[in-house]
Amino acid sequence: MVRPRFLPDNFTLLLVTTVLVASLLPAKGQVAVAFNLITTLAIGLLFFLHGAKLSREAVVQGALHWRLHLTVLLATFALFPLLGLVFKPLLLPLVTPDLYLGILFLCTLPSTVQSSIAFTSVARGNVPAAVCSASASNLLGIFLTPILVGLVVVAHGQNRGSFDSIMNIVMQLLLPFIAGQIARRWISAWLDKHKIILKMVDQGSILLVVYTAFSEAVVQGLWQQLPPLSLLGLTVVVALLLFVMLTVVTFASRRLGFNKEDEITIVFCGSKKSLASGVPMAKVLFAGHTVGMIVLPLMLFHQIQLMVCAVLAKRYASRPVEIASGAAPPVWSDVSPED
Repeated sequence: MVRPRFLPDNFTLLLVTTVLVASLLPAKGQVAVAFNLITTLAIGLLFFLHGAKLSREAVVQGALHWRLHLTVLLATFALFPLLGLVFKPLLLPLVTPDLYLGILFLCTLPSTVQSSIAFTSVARGNVPAAVCSASASNLLGIFLTPILVGLVVVAHGQNRGSFDSIMNIVMQLLLPFIAGQIARRWISAWLDKHKIILKMVDQGSILLVVYTAFSEAVVQGLWQQLPPLSLLGLTVVVALLLFVMLTVVTFASRRLGFNKEDEITIVFCGSKKSLASGVPMAKVLFAGHTVGMIVLPLMLFHQIQLMVCAVLAKRYASRPVEIASGAAPPVWSDVSPED
């Protein structure tokens, strides 16, 4: 059967189903404790496998393009949080304070990896540089996101130390990642042949975090605290944030003199946020808080960015092909919905 175009991808449907199940059958008591333990183990396994998967050669190939990488990192970890804070007086009336806290958390996250590279390749951009920028963003995000969360949360009126957050990230995310890098020489070939394993762990860990987060939020009265109009306001806020970022990074890349291929890389790597990194980080950084409310803006932003970037990639790809020696760049067709 041909899949209807209006139907979301399978992972989006699973996310929606998970939220519904958590709303109707939230985990409580010892069941919640068991789910939290399983979720912690799944997140550790996820980052272990990502560490084993990361190719050092691909990163080295694009690492010398420092101006491009610096532009992407500044857009991801400086401009995004700045916009979140600057827009707060204007946009806060459209959502609840907790939802805007989730928007600020969204602004501190690293870029996506797989989908950034995929869209860059489809648009005929600088793929090696995209591999390097996206990978560097996620590695640096392990350290920068907790620091930025501390600064942004303090600015938002909450009191949370960034040092404890960094230590939690190091223990639960970075150490498994390093272990995966060490084990790469023995298991990378097996992972290349069984990519479905990584995808299942990727999606499964996110679904577990979403279920446990929303279960806790529902028990605490999430849907009673969330006015229906706030969901509409949240859609407007995240769409506006994405539009402003796309506009700014496109304009900046042109003013800085980057060619079209580098511009494409900057646009797709500098304007996107990672659901795969963000959901586990929220679980660690906001322990004791209503995590479901925190990750809701990220889940919505994730879907909007995929749809908008797909349209942009096709527009970039439709430009005239320049005749040059060498083969065309490889096309990454596996846009990861969970990334």
